[in-house]
Amino acid sequence: MTQASESDWLDAVKWDADGLVPAIAQDHKTGRILMMAWMNREALALTAKEGRAVYWSRSRGKLWRKGESSGHVQTLHEMRLDCDADVIVLQVEQLGGIACHTGRESCFYRTYKDGAWHTVDPVIKDPSEIY
Repeated sequence: MTQASESDWLDAVKWDADGLVPAIAQDHKTGRILMMAWMNREALALTAKEGRAVYWSRSRGKLWRKGESSGHVQTLHEMRLDCDADVIVLQVEQLGGIACHTGRESCFYRTYKDGAWHTVDPVIKDPSEIY
């Protein structure tokens, strides 16, 4: 890939005022939404280059390779850009089956019912054993 073409595909993304775009990680086999995180231009370029999810940690102010401390790497199968060019979907294989820092498969483990949020997914592994 040439520098010009790399720049073109990254320029097509509508970055927010902070230079970020939301990225949704989805299991490439089941379609389950695993998590949402933020990417900056470098994170998106590295994700494409390395074939694994790289995000921008707003709280730490640095790049974050998913699984760098937990071992729960997200191997990239496909990247998609939505119609407004302001959301990325990463179709991934979630190594270890855990995407959430709570030790669950997905960060979306609560459902709304009868005026309250209810936890419906089990903890697969205690977070204290992961981090």
